[in-house]
Amino acid sequence: MTLDTTHAAPAPVRSARRGRGAVVIGAVVLWLAVASIVHLTQGTADVDAATLWAAATGGELPRAAAVLIESRVPRLAAALAVGSALGFSGAAMQSVSRNPLASPETTAVGAGAFFALTLAAALGIGLSPLAGLAAAFTGGLVAAAAVLGLASGRGLSPVRLVLAGSVLTLGISSLTTVLLLLLPWETQGLFAWGAGSLSQNGLDAVIRVAPVLAVAAVVVLAFGRRLDLLQLGEDAASSFGVPVLSTRVWVIVGAVALAAGAVTIAGPIGFVGLCAPAVMRLVVRRIPALRRQRTFLLLSAVAGVALVLTADVALRMMFGAIAGVTIPTGVVTSVIGSAFLIAVAHRLPTAGGDGESLITLKAGTRMGRRRPGIVIAVVGVLALVVAIGSVLVGDSLILLGDIANWIRGAAAVRVEIILDSRVPRVVGALLAGACLALAGLFVQAVSRNPLADPGILGVSASAGLGGVVVITVLPVSSDLLVFTGAAAGAAGAAVLLALFGRADQLRLVLVGIGVGAGAAALTTLLIVGTDPWNQTKAITWMGGSTYGASLVQIAPMAILFVVAAVVVARTRRDLDVLQFDDTAPRVWGVSVERSRVVHIGLAVALTAAATACIGVISFVGLVAPHAARMIVGKSHAALAPLTAILGAGLVVVSDAVGRTVLAPEQLPAGLVVALIGTPYFLWLLRRMREG
Repeated sequence: MTLDTTHAAPAPVRSARRGRGAVVIGAVVLWLAVASIVHLTQGTADVDAATLWAAATGGELPRAAAVLIESRVPRLAAALAVGSALGFSGAAMQSVSRNPLASPETTAVGAGAFFALTLAAALGIGLSPLAGLAAAFTGGLVAAAAVLGLASGRGLSPVRLVLAGSVLTLGISSLTTVLLLLLPWETQGLFAWGAGSLSQNGLDAVIRVAPVLAVAAVVVLAFGRRLDLLQLGEDAASSFGVPVLSTRVWVIVGAVALAAGAVTIAGPIGFVGLCAPAVMRLVVRRIPALRRQRTFLLLSAVAGVALVLTADVALRMMFGAIAGVTIPTGVVTSVIGSAFLIAVAHRLPTAGGDGESLITLKAGTRMGRRRPGIVIAVVGVLALVVAIGSVLVGDSLILLGDIANWIRGAAAVRVEIILDSRVPRVVGALLAGACLALAGLFVQAVSRNPLADPGILGVSASAGLGGVVVITVLPVSSDLLVFTGAAAGAAGAAVLLALFGRADQLRLVLVGIGVGAGAAALTTLLIVGTDPWNQTKAITWMGGSTYGASLVQIAPMAILFVVAAVVVARTRRDLDVLQFDDTAPRVWGVSVERSRVVHIGLAVALTAAATACIGVISFVGLVAPHAARMIVGKSHAALAPLTAILGAGLVVVSDAVGRTVLAPEQLPAGLVVALIGTPYFLWLLRRMREG
């Protein structure tokens, strides 16, 4: 049994609705046709309409024109295959989960697929297109299963889905980055390709993968009537005899296969699977004749192609024919998708039960509450020991006596060279960890959001974007200019968060994820556009490395940390009261708005200073305050110093691990922190869901 509301309407009404549906379909197809024609005419040499018509009808072509078309047709074919696969895949995920934010990007399918392909390249395994598709499918399916499992519960919450998928994507991307950094020759070119590139060497990949994409699409279309009934809800669909579980499994497997095929051809082109179905959903709501899921799936596929082609056309219009080929198309779609995600998050209803106030978190151990000074002193001594140990270890071991001689100026030349570079790194890691931890503490306190962190909220990525703008655009840059650019980027992110993410805890994080995705895409655009071969430089900056840190770079962090310590010493009672609600602070005479401005401003400055010195690091502002809160409770008199110490220790340990585990190779500290913070965040999200 199927439901068709159009049969209840009079014949003239049904005819009008079908006419509007035909107009919409025609408009989408026209959009696709125009984008395809313009796409073929772009390049270093002109191809006119007569040449295109001769090529389409099999007419004779000049040799030069034939070469041009043969070089552009594979790119167009890749856009057709990838766009349709991603649009179809996103529509299928949204329909089967009844979740408007489900897509290959928000379920980490693209990240899992790309990691599998990068791992194969790093191991020296040459994969054919079909073998690569199998590897990408396996990686994407595992990632999707993990995200859907974390986001499930009382329905698939849109916000929980994006949170779980985005954070898991960050963790998987960190693993991928480790491979790119350690094996640069084996993975040469994968950094830019990982942002989604339509550049192709012939039609071989498209021809081999296209049949698999077609089969996966047919499988999903076979469940069209079941998907129609699922839109009424699981209980209603079950009453009509729909096997909900098996339907979900088959549709998700088909959707993952489509997304994996797209990654195999062109890398992970971001947010097409989210935006294309969303655009078609707006149309479908107004035209009932298009509400059937099979129609919706096919229209989303066409819209996906048009979106990819439009992004590629716009890219080459902005940067020219030559540069437009080297810059990944996925950068443009990611920027569009991040703006779309921010807009959707702003319009979402409040998360309700998905949130959890800071005052409901674990209060701390009995020892920590009764004698916080002793606990802070013990942890501080341990952090100092860890810092000294970090100075000793590395690609060359140093003894304590060597440090003493270095301090007196009597060390050997070799020891002096090593310590002159290693000590600033350790001090930079200490200060960066303390600054980011305090920034996270401030944001969590004034927003009463246990998931707040400068990295997760996109502030760190935006600060990184500001620093990269200074480095790549200005002819001459200095540490002061880089810090200024980072501060401007972080402040811009804070403004966006204030405008679109306030009034709801998880909506704030969702907006932050969109801001971070857009900033990361623009950072990739700047790095690839100005220096496409310097993969290591890009990874080091975006991964957060203390390599090359100097005392001059560390100075802004030290100054701002002292300022933050003085401020929190005076406002610790205000922060205690702000954890409850907006009413209690006013009763106690605390200005909520003033306190938010002061502490958010400090958080932005601290994040900018840390990012300008060692690059983008996430999760420190999440992990350190939570760990400190579980030890000493919620009083900021003890919570703030312990948070700073734990954050400093976390980054120092991560930096030491990155310098020693694979010595002489080095891993950025930010990647190690991400590998630690990702499982912690997912555990916290699951805990909040169960609560």
